[in-house]
Amino acid sequence: MVRMVRATCVLVLGVVVAASCLAAERKAGKKKGAEKPRKPAYTDPADAGPDFAFQGEYVGMVKTDEGEVKYGAQIIALGEGKYRAVGYRGGLPGDGWNPGSETVSAEGELKQGAVLFRLLDGDRTALVQDDQILVKEGDQTIATLSKVHRKSPTLGAKPPAGAVVLFDGTTAEHFLNGRMTSDGLLMEGVTSKPKFHSFTIHLEFRLPFQPLDRGQGRGNSGFYAQGRYEVQILDSFGLEGLDNECGGIYQVARPKLNMCFPPLAWQTYDIDFTAAKFEQGKKVANARMTVRHNGVVIHENVEIPHTTPGAILKDETPEPGPVYLQDHGNPVRFRNIWVVEKQ
Repeated sequence: MVRMVRATCVLVLGVVVAASCLAAERKAGKKKGAEKPRKPAYTDPADAGPDFAFQGEYVGMVKTDEGEVKYGAQIIALGEGKYRAVGYRGGLPGDGWNPGSETVSAEGELKQGAVLFRLLDGDRTALVQDDQILVKEGDQTIATLSKVHRKSPTLGAKPPAGAVVLFDGTTAEHFLNGRMTSDGLLMEGVTSKPKFHSFTIHLEFRLPFQPLDRGQGRGNSGFYAQGRYEVQILDSFGLEGLDNECGGIYQVARPKLNMCFPPLAWQTYDIDFTAAKFEQGKKVANARMTVRHNGVVIHENVEIPHTTPGAILKDETPEPGPVYLQDHGNPVRFRNIWVVEKQ
């Protein structure tokens, strides 16, 4: 029975054959001096090419000796018809998967209009076509996972009374160097004119699709509270979830789990920030931050002992600071940004 259950896990998406690739990818450069992105960098699904169609999240029920078990899968496009799949027993991150539990992964390739993952256990394969993953043993389909498009529960959240609306799609005038796309989205590399002490912020961001790029060169930006403390923005879809990946407080704390959605999906950060406290010019309490990524708490009241790399305000002082959205050479887009200041 144990062998059968383990085999079923393997059937869904294969054995862990890509751990070394994942490790190399997530460590590919530090924030500064990382490899520069290579073209193409797509900002519109209509232009993203055939690789994009297969990338995404899939969910289904699998029969095992224990009964039916829910599985989630994330398929990551690596460019030129190459893919990696990561499987999660129990469901997707934030929707059933137990953080810290083992995942399984496999490599696949686009052939004749479908992506084929050859598993290392007998003659079993996983075929991705028509928004489904069909797990087969020989000619028999033994499991089906269907594509899903998750949305953050805070997507489109309206600013409450008294909020400072930094960006609503009509103007970028509340930012230094504010730039908008023709369809009303805020471009990266901007600093808010208003400055803040302690606050909560809602912002929505969309990562570009850069299938040929890796590590810190793939959809890189960052949100900086007070221009001092960064929550990383990065295409970390399907990765482990480290402090230099999406949702990480850079070089301070990794997220509780990786809640990064696929590139070109809109995502949300809802962040509660408490400024460092000073008495007679001396810091007496560190800054703190609670972060919700796509509605899931990934940091809870985490202390931030110092400013983070890339900060535009290098020193901690009692003075307020701006919202800074980093330009790291990738076309990350933003919308619906508002702040509620704490008293």
